[in-house]
Amino acid sequence: MIHRSTSFLRLLKRGREAFPSSAHYRFLSSAADVPATPTADSAFIEAWRKVVPNIDPPKTPLSFMSPRPPVPSSIPSKLTVNFVLPYQSELSSKEVDMVIIPATTGQMGVLPGHVSTIAELKPGIVSVHEGNDVTKYFISSGFAFIHANSFADIVAVEAVPIDRIDPSLAQKGLADFQQKLSTASTELEKAEAQIGIDVHSALNSALAG
Repeated sequence: MIHRSTSFLRLLKRGREAFPSSAHYRFLSSAADVPATPTADSAFIEAWRKVVPNIDPPKTPLSFMSPRPPVPSSIPSKLTVNFVLPYQSELSSKEVDMVIIPATTGQMGVLPGHVSTIAELKPGIVSVHEGNDVTKYFISSGFAFIHANSFADIVAVEAVPIDRIDPSLAQKGLADFQQKLSTASTELEKAEAQIGIDVHSALNSALAG
C-alpha cells in the first residue's frame, strides 16, 4: 500500500479489480445490511462458555454495531447519505434526491431504492443532488456502500468542495508529477508519481467539466 500526502491528497494504492455494481434501480433486501434489532454473536458466546464457563465472554464487533432501520415496504422518496473522511464528517444522515459517485467501473447514480452495492471509488466528483441544488466534491479515492433500505455510506480518503480548488494549482500539480515520473529511478517513485498524475488528471478534468 502506498500513501501520498499533499494538500487534499492522501491516496491509497488501488487494486485494479472493482466490486460489482448495478445500473438497475431495484428495491431488494440484503443479508449484508445490519439487522434492525441488535443480535448477539451466539456462536461465539456458546463456544466461549464451553471453554471458560466462569468468565463472561468479551464483546465482539457485532455488539458495537448500531442497528440500521429495517427495509421499508415501499421505496422512500429520499436517499439518506453519510459522507465521511478519516478526520471529519461532510454529511450525516442527509436526506437527498440522488448522489452520483465516481466508481472505478464508471459514473454511478444512486437513487432511493438502489440495489445493495459496494463500489470502489476512483479520483473524481461526488455530486449531491437536492432539488435544484447540486453540491460537488472532488475525492481522491474511497468506497461507497449502498444499502437496500435507501441508506448510502460514502467513505473517502480525501475530499474537498470543487469550488475551493484553484485550477492553476491543479495544472501545476499535474506538471510537477509528470516531471517526477520522467525522472523517477525506482519503482516506488514511479508508482507515487503515477498516482499523482492520475489524481491531478481527474482533478483537471473535473474542473474543466
